[in-house]
Amino acid sequence: MVELRELLDLCIDRNASDLHLVVGKPPMLRQDGRLETIEETPLSVEDTERISESLLSKEQRGAMEEKGQAEFSFSFKDIARFRVSVYKERKGLGIALRLLPQRIMSFAEIGLPPSTADLLCKRQGLILVTGPTGVGKTTTLASMIDFINSNWVKHIITIEDPIEYYHPHKKSIITQRELNSDIPSFSEAVIASLRQDPDVIMIGEMRDLSTIEAALTCAETGHLVLSTLHTVNASKTIDRIVDVFPTYRQNQIRIQLSTVILAVFSQRLIPRASGRGRIAGFEIMIATPSIRNLIRENQSYKINTDIQTGGKYGMCTLASSLMNLYKRKLISYEEVLANVPELKEEVGSEEERR
Repeated sequence: MVELRELLDLCIDRNASDLHLVVGKPPMLRQDGRLETIEETPLSVEDTERISESLLSKEQRGAMEEKGQAEFSFSFKDIARFRVSVYKERKGLGIALRLLPQRIMSFAEIGLPPSTADLLCKRQGLILVTGPTGVGKTTTLASMIDFINSNWVKHIITIEDPIEYYHPHKKSIITQRELNSDIPSFSEAVIASLRQDPDVIMIGEMRDLSTIEAALTCAETGHLVLSTLHTVNASKTIDRIVDVFPTYRQNQIRIQLSTVILAVFSQRLIPRASGRGRIAGFEIMIATPSIRNLIRENQSYKINTDIQTGGKYGMCTLASSLMNLYKRKLISYEEVLANVPELKEEVGSEEERR
């Protein structure tokens, strides 16, 4: 019989990022971005139902019945925390567990430039961390929140689904609120936070129009707002925010966004050349007067050109970030091309370059 405790111990021992349990397949771990089978016996319907039953509270079982899925986090043996998604699928129940790092990483460990600190000392505005699922956006946000918490006396409110990193009070007061447990929705929590005297508001994800609208309002009314979006670069991020609004409001939103945006960090996680672990690469857009004008004038497609020439402002393209990692022998050239395929036309294959 498959025992969840043994699987969680193995996930921790191997420092895997995720554990997947689905009917008809053996348990699988994701290590360094790759899925690996950890035993031969496929899981049965009874296995996943039994494991789900051990994880779900009464309220979470209700959410499962109503919505077909439940998401939450829990601590394991006081040595690790896991984010969990239990969901209905064709053959029964599936379970995805993500191992959450216990230690909040520094900017240097993540790969963020020191200039990030200059953005975080701003009194108001919007900072976004973007990228596909599983690239470490939450880890980057946690590092930013910890930096503020460690260096300034602020009131920080985080709104999360679920809470992944626990932040102790340091110089700042930090209030962490969890969706469904403490609050009904992101947008309601963001609006309510304005009555709680915050200096900094961290929104786990800007999922819908009402949350995006609330975030823009908070950033405009004297608060520093940090959040994430599932977009691949800065220009797509601007388009996504604007396009979520009805057409008749989009010009107004462009003006509002151009006023409040401070920076967009677009993130990827790349396997290390050593074969052990992954490292982050970034496209970084800083909101210069030129970029703010491009946003206002509906010319977001020109933002990449400004990023290419904006090194003196702290900007960098994903290509330059990954080439820097390659030159330091931290990632392979194949990984550079896999993430920035247009580079092959510019500089050719590694053999050609040599």
